[in-house]
Amino acid sequence: MSAKEKTGWYVGALLIVLYAIVPVVYIVSMSLKSEAALSEKTFFPTNATWANYQGIFAGDGADLFLPALRNSIITCLVATFIAVVLAMFAAYAIARLDFPGKRVVLTSALAVAVFPVITMVTPLFNLWRQIGLYDTIPGLIIPYLALTLPISIWTMSAFFRGIPWDMEQAAQVDGATSWQAFRKVIVPLAAPGVFTTAIIAFFIAWNDFVFGISLTSTSDAQPVPAALSSFTGSSYFVQPTGAISAAAVIVTIPVVVLALVFQRRIVAGLTNGAVKG
Repeated sequence: MSAKEKTGWYVGALLIVLYAIVPVVYIVSMSLKSEAALSEKTFFPTNATWANYQGIFAGDGADLFLPALRNSIITCLVATFIAVVLAMFAAYAIARLDFPGKRVVLTSALAVAVFPVITMVTPLFNLWRQIGLYDTIPGLIIPYLALTLPISIWTMSAFFRGIPWDMEQAAQVDGATSWQAFRKVIVPLAAPGVFTTAIIAFFIAWNDFVFGISLTSTSDAQPVPAALSSFTGSSYFVQPTGAISAAAVIVTIPVVVLALVFQRRIVAGLTNGAVKG
């Protein structure tokens, strides 16, 4: 690669990084501005304040933000756990067994993963109201599985295909049952892939807005992305920009930390599915 090409790549990478990071820095800056300073045309706050964070944790926004944060954590963790467990058995069957239509199952999982979410909302809204799941935690976990389970099957099947199956057969020769061989040999070998899949599934559930805003209406089950749209200011004439920015920063922190710590595993999980699928 010539020096000119290297310079071009560096410039392009720098522009992409700036494009991605400037909005995040701007949100953080807005969250540190006082209510009076929000109208100022400065990028960074002249007098940084934690008032917006105090407002959402102990002030007027606490009644809305804290239950929403609790709901998001519960629904995303439960949906991720169920999706990973179900996907683990499905991926094992796809990778280990030879049955007709195996490729169709994988292709269908990928197709469902990219299915437009908005097309499922209206039928679910009517159905959930009839059977009593509207505005409940289970009523949000079930549609989250529609988002997380297909991509979990697709990602985990790639990891399972890379496992040497001779080890499972050797365990069975030594007297282990099929379940013991799966639990004591295959599961430990697939643990990195399971963990990567769990992170990806958690990201998908955590960032959902359409199901959250459509299938909930109160703090009983409303997740943070939906609750942010309900934030109000201290009066009718005050925009809650600072409080919304502070809440956005808080809910972004877990995602950023997980992405930075496990970025190699996340990329490996996504690219394995692309190459071996």
